[in-house]
Amino acid sequence: MGDTGTTSFLDQVRTEPTLSPARGLRRFLAKDPQESDLSRRRFRLREGASRTVFTDAEKSYVFGFNAVMSREVEKVEEISEEQRPFGYEGAAAACTVLDLLTLTRGRRLHELLAGPAQHHRHAAYLGAGRAYALLRLRPVWGARRAHPLLRWLAVDGFGFQWSLTRTDRMVGERTMPDLLTRAHCAVFDQGLGRLLWYHDCASPDDVSARIGGYPAARRADLWSGVGFAATYTGGAEIEELWWLTEHAGADGFRAHLAQGCAFAVAARLRSGALPDHAAQAVPILAGAEPEEAASWTDRALIALGHEAHTHEDFQSWQSQTRRSWTRRDRH
Repeated sequence: MGDTGTTSFLDQVRTEPTLSPARGLRRFLAKDPQESDLSRRRFRLREGASRTVFTDAEKSYVFGFNAVMSREVEKVEEISEEQRPFGYEGAAAACTVLDLLTLTRGRRLHELLAGPAQHHRHAAYLGAGRAYALLRLRPVWGARRAHPLLRWLAVDGFGFQWSLTRTDRMVGERTMPDLLTRAHCAVFDQGLGRLLWYHDCASPDDVSARIGGYPAARRADLWSGVGFAATYTGGAEIEELWWLTEHAGADGFRAHLAQGCAFAVAARLRSGALPDHAAQAVPILAGAEPEEAASWTDRALIALGHEAHTHEDFQSWQSQTRRSWTRRDRH
């Protein structure tokens, strides 16, 4: 897996397109490419493939963000297929920032979702949430025709970005933003869980110890976020993934790890070809082949019906997915 990650990085370096400079007010909103260097945020970055995986993900996010600011969002399609979801995450963040600043009620985000990001909706909603965190606003549903349940992923994205820029408080002091409602807090912790996977550089021992420092009531959602990140972004070797399942099981949240994995593989399959790291992670974290794990989320969504949209419905979507894992695990 380490060699595969390194090769992917080298391929991306050789083929990544360049962007024109942003003009007008957009040039003040464009991101410094150095923001993708997580070592500047004092993350525990190990040398090797894990470090490359997380840096590449944030690099693609920044590229997608700046592609929108340069009015060249079509260039996201020119980055590697494995990195493209992160590019659209950044593009959605940029669209949402512009929508919020110009009071256009989600027009740019909707156009992105209806067009180039139509196969990357999970990533786009995560990116929209990151935009709210960048502007220090509570995630709301300004986007027209937002998916009634996927929109809750914006709170996950908010949790990731808020924690990314306030690591000392969110990871060290384990605080929760005052601007969130109770319904937001659980989904926020899933984004924080994804951030912990980055923060401790995919080390199962360190991630588990970090989660153990949080109150028991928050740990289920943190493990769900870790399962998503370990599958969606990668970073761990096979033996480390097995250790991760041991830690989650010992903490009593093995099903939540599997559920996060199932959501991640469903998102990855909709985005295109499944990356090698995800194909390796799913049988370990979810105990099933990728297509089967993804089907758990689809069946649960269908069972909820077309009217599902509340936080309770989103939680039910997750719990039904966990039940599918539990039933399979018992056989």
